[in-house]
Amino acid sequence: MKSKTRIFTSLMAAVILPFVTACAAISPSPTGTPSASDQTPSSAASSSSSENPTTVIDQDREGNPITLPETINKVISMGPSNTEILVALGCGNMIIAVDDYSNNVAGLKPDIPMFSMMTPDGEQIIDLDPDMLIVTGMSKAGGDDPFKIVTDAGICVIYIPSSSSIEGVKDDIRYIAEVVGEKETGDEIIADMEQEIDAIRAIGHTISEKKAVYFEISAAPYMYSFGSGMFLNEMIDLVGAVNIFADQEEWISVADEAVLSANPDVILTSVNYIDDPIDEIKSRDGWSEITAVQNDAVYYIDTDSSNRPSQNIIKALQEMAKAIYPDKY
Repeated sequence: MKSKTRIFTSLMAAVILPFVTACAAISPSPTGTPSASDQTPSSAASSSSSENPTTVIDQDREGNPITLPETINKVISMGPSNTEILVALGCGNMIIAVDDYSNNVAGLKPDIPMFSMMTPDGEQIIDLDPDMLIVTGMSKAGGDDPFKIVTDAGICVIYIPSSSSIEGVKDDIRYIAEVVGEKETGDEIIADMEQEIDAIRAIGHTISEKKAVYFEISAAPYMYSFGSGMFLNEMIDLVGAVNIFADQEEWISVADEAVLSANPDVILTSVNYIDDPIDEIKSRDGWSEITAVQNDAVYYIDTDSSNRPSQNIIKALQEMAKAIYPDKY
């Protein structure tokens, strides 16, 4: 049971992203049609309100109709990627509660209240009197909306589905930035991401002999990886390598035989719930015959930055590039 709980934790993190400055209170208009290109930035100030840009947001990223409050001073973030984005936008001081997976996000207030993002205590959330909740779509993984009681209480709940592509991650950042009136900061974050992506892509295009890569997100005996349609697969492509499971789609259960047959040149792991995931991989029966193991090319990639769809995927991209092609990056 403990092993299955750990696997669930790993996969939850996989599909669901260091500084704090004061963030302005903003005054959004409640109706209208969203247009990302028309919104103008607001200025951040911890002690004064700033006028909301003229563009109005009336849907969340899931397509649900929403009405933003007239001012936004208190936000609850459910989902570590949402929390990371809000902090990077300079809105850490707005956050009054988070999900328990956000416990290690730098820039939050000390002793901030934490809730389960799957089974939250809606009454306690309502008692905190938030202006708005920003919630990961993973919260609906069970089929029901665990925050319906909050919505029914008249509190704005914004759902952000867990983005599976790099472009989707950038769109999430743009959207959240507009919601909190920090479009200019959001644009800067995205520009920084694109600059690093372009630099890595340029090197990746020069690599003709592409290495085969196996990326493990859950360890034996319940091994999981991913195929196409995931930002991690995009990142392997960007660095100039090939995912051994690129012919499959999304999250996949992995058998020993499939990895042994593919014989990857490099093995990456984001597993952090066992003491030594690299040694565990190397010590598996039969895996000593894999090229990656023979060449000691098994590397750990930061769990949070590789699993959370936020701007911090760039850290994982950099780690992946250096691990796969240390002589190129």
